[in-house]
Amino acid sequence: QVQLVESGGGVVQTGGSLRLSCAASMRPGSKYTIAWFRRAPGKEREFVAGVSWTDNNNTYHADFVKGRFTISRDNTKKTVHLQMDSLKPEDTAVYYCAASTNWRITTSTKQYLTWGQGTQVTVSS
Repeated sequence: QVQLVESGGGVVQTGGSLRLSCAASMRPGSKYTIAWFRRAPGKEREFVAGVSWTDNNNTYHADFVKGRFTISRDNTKKTVHLQMDSLKPEDTAVYYCAASTNWRITTSTKQYLTWGQGTQVTVSS
């Protein structure tokens, strides 16, 4: 089993940056694909970015964050980061990290069985 704890959310002005972290507690030798999703008020949860557990740590970013957000994985610390730059008001949402045993990065919430509690990101205009 794996447990996930997000941190790093907050309030930032348009154009600013935030770095989210997802700390994973898991049994030694476990391998999980980790992804970030977000849910904005009145909208469904959507995929933001993911990193696989394969040796080359494949990553995939949603089109609406490419060039602005970067996901990375620190295997020694079992932590996944989401560096968010050039933030826009429409990025305001609760951000969740999630874990999947599928080595492929998928954008469907159904593939992710474990979720963190979420962290609020607010971008002011």
